[in-house]
Amino acid sequence: MEILHALYSSLLSPMVLAFALGILAKLIRSDLKVSEEFHAALTIYLLFAIGLKGGMKLEGTSFADVWKPILAALTLSICTPVWCFGLLRKLCGLNPANAGAVAAHYGSVSAVTFSAALAFIEKHGLPSEGYLPALLAIMEVPAIIVATFLAKRGESPGDAGDQGFNKALHELLTSKGILLLLGGLGIGLLTGHAGYDQVAPLFDTPFKGVLTLFLLSVGLMTGERLVDLKSVGPKLMVFALVMPPLHALLGVFLAKAAGMSVGGATVLATLAASASYIAAPAAVRLALPTASPALSLTTSLGITFPFNILIGISLYHEMARLVIHP
Repeated sequence: MEILHALYSSLLSPMVLAFALGILAKLIRSDLKVSEEFHAALTIYLLFAIGLKGGMKLEGTSFADVWKPILAALTLSICTPVWCFGLLRKLCGLNPANAGAVAAHYGSVSAVTFSAALAFIEKHGLPSEGYLPALLAIMEVPAIIVATFLAKRGESPGDAGDQGFNKALHELLTSKGILLLLGGLGIGLLTGHAGYDQVAPLFDTPFKGVLTLFLLSVGLMTGERLVDLKSVGPKLMVFALVMPPLHALLGVFLAKAAGMSVGGATVLATLAASASYIAAPAAVRLALPTASPALSLTTSLGITFPFNILIGISLYHEMARLVIHP
């Protein structure tokens, strides 16, 4: 009954309903649109706000408190694309480029899903660790590198492929997502609580409102991708629905081994279950130009993202509750 109550509460949150409204707007062919510039501005706000608040919470945190969660995050980020690549090749029959592209999306993480998980645990009064935004930043890049390497090895690339990989790696490490997250973490850590209090009226209270607008925008994007579901195929659709809960369960057990709280385990599980649709597509487009964006984007944004927002986060919280405090 607890999971049903959590699910009901999650489905009635403004963020989830705004996301559903965006999908509905596309399904009924409304003229509702969000400009790319406005969407980009919301993205910058959310990423910087996450980093800034996380850096502030890191004040006074020692390495002894964070090395186990960091190791858990790295383990997930490095290992997830390996078995995803194998499953996509063997069971879904994808070629190396497409298998690597999809594996990169599912090994990397979604900052928006992370934000929704933070809003969920805050709504339910669950305490969480201050280093969680650092885990988000840590998990975004390694999986894309691993998946791209596996795809390149499968394709036996030449010099042009190596150049594409190097260019993609540079774009990843200098991308706005990494720069805003790490920059925000650094600023928050250097200025501490006193510095954060100066900008809290902009980055604290309005956060959920901005997230609600962002999810409306993402709902519109998701609605556009629903028409591509027929190109994905049943095996890949099953993959997009089954792998997130399995990854989340692994994330919960690693969180327990790292000594994390129920709130922290919920967020780490959500990160493990999420699929990137911002960082990964840009990197894959450069490193794996022959991969089909329809497969990776439709599965990550059209299937996995709605599943996590509508159902997944509540499910992962229940997993964390049962495993951390059985």
